[in-house]
Amino acid sequence: MMKQMGANLPPPTVNDWFKDTADLLRPLYYRLKELVLATDYIQVDETTVPVINNEKHKTVNGYMWMVRSVMDSQLFFHYDHGSRAQNVALSLLKDFSGAMQTDGYGVYKIYEQKQGVLPLGCWAHARRKFEESLKNDRSRAEYALEQIGLLYEVEREADDKKLSCQERANLRESHAYPIMVAFEKWLVREYEKVLPKSPIGKAIKYTYDIYHRLTRYHLDGRYRIDNNLAENSLRGLALGRKNYLFCGNHDAAEDAAVMYSLLGCCKAADVNFRDWMVYVLSRIHDYDEDYTRDLAELLPGNYSRRNP
Repeated sequence: MMKQMGANLPPPTVNDWFKDTADLLRPLYYRLKELVLATDYIQVDETTVPVINNEKHKTVNGYMWMVRSVMDSQLFFHYDHGSRAQNVALSLLKDFSGAMQTDGYGVYKIYEQKQGVLPLGCWAHARRKFEESLKNDRSRAEYALEQIGLLYEVEREADDKKLSCQERANLRESHAYPIMVAFEKWLVREYEKVLPKSPIGKAIKYTYDIYHRLTRYHLDGRYRIDNNLAENSLRGLALGRKNYLFCGNHDAAEDAAVMYSLLGCCKAADVNFRDWMVYVLSRIHDYDEDYTRDLAELLPGNYSRRNP
């Protein structure tokens, strides 16, 4: 693109600009992480990012963690040498207190025992398991999908009526909770009749094992029925993988996490990323010496309020 504009820039020059800019924005990124983890309701997900392994002379899949504050739509990406291990989650979320919504990845089981954290499940993931088992056992899979569909119908009714959080919670209590109670009994009864390693057996077991997490969303009208908002926040990274193909090393992946975090916040706040970047780069040094000022003023959400 630069060549088409008549500017022939060597790739190392562009790479250095990217790294220097990421370093400049890193304090703002750290402030963003603090703000997201200080909220009381987050969604967490992770996705792969190809990274060059110089020892193996090939790309390997590293993992990028994403944490999203549901109520204010701020989010950040976290990269820790590409690891998806439990110790990364423990370190990243050690100070978090509140509701944490995830898929059924086993790493999150530990939070069932952590005081101050309420793990929530994702019905979209459970639904996907039954969709994958349709060819194996259509009657059971269709029944399960029908019950899950009824739960989503309650959410659509709440959306259509523009219910408040308390009104939504009341609707769930009267309409969704009885469905979940009956569905749990069905899961227990039917699991004894299927092969445990069959697709339908795995779908039933997956759902039952995290059922306590799946049903907790009815406790608070703010809680979502699924983790889809978090998954939507990963789409930009998925698109990037098709364009740049890989990160050159772990440091480059960490820089990418900084950029993806701020880009994701711009998208959530409906802010033009280029306009925001020009605004921030022209003002960020104003915060170097004046410690009375909060870097959060530069985040996309606050920028949009000052520049409607």
